[in-house]
Amino acid sequence: MATLLSGFKYSDSLAVVGISICTAFLCEGISWILIYRTSSYKSLRSTIDKASKKLETMKTVDKPSKKSKTKKIDRVETSLKESSRDLSLSKLKSGAVVALVLFVVFGLLNSLFEGKPVAKLPFVPVSIVQKMSHRGLQGGDMTDCSMAFLYFLCSISIRTNLQKFLGFAPPRGAPNAGLFPMPDPKTN
Repeated sequence: MATLLSGFKYSDSLAVVGISICTAFLCEGISWILIYRTSSYKSLRSTIDKASKKLETMKTVDKPSKKSKTKKIDRVETSLKESSRDLSLSKLKSGAVVALVLFVVFGLLNSLFEGKPVAKLPFVPVSIVQKMSHRGLQGGDMTDCSMAFLYFLCSISIRTNLQKFLGFAPPRGAPNAGLFPMPDPKTN
């Protein structure tokens, strides 16, 4: 099987993409075990969904003209921010395990494809992208693509789409969820 695939023109590219797909499934499986199946995650997610819907209706249906309406909106926004923060903290443990898995897989791929172009870009990238796409490769052909660049692109696109497909994407009302959300313009 290995000799059959090694004679194929795009074997290195397909190997990197295949490993990226397998890694995405593995990482989502780990996340499901550590996060998504827990009752605390489910309750936080439903709280965020309810608060975001309530906030959306409060802002669209009723224009905040009274001080009491403004206070209610602020209270719901605060609750939403706190729930989003708690959700991010609950994902921290899984994030560390997933990062470890990705680090090990990247190291393995780096040793397998060290100094070897795995793909050919149909264009010469911008200079800042060239440093990433040509990382670790010898020669002056800037259309050669390194394993690191291809794996990076595949991992980002595949894992994000897999999360959406499996229903694990972040809740709608938590666009700035995270440990370091954007500052609130009202407080300035």
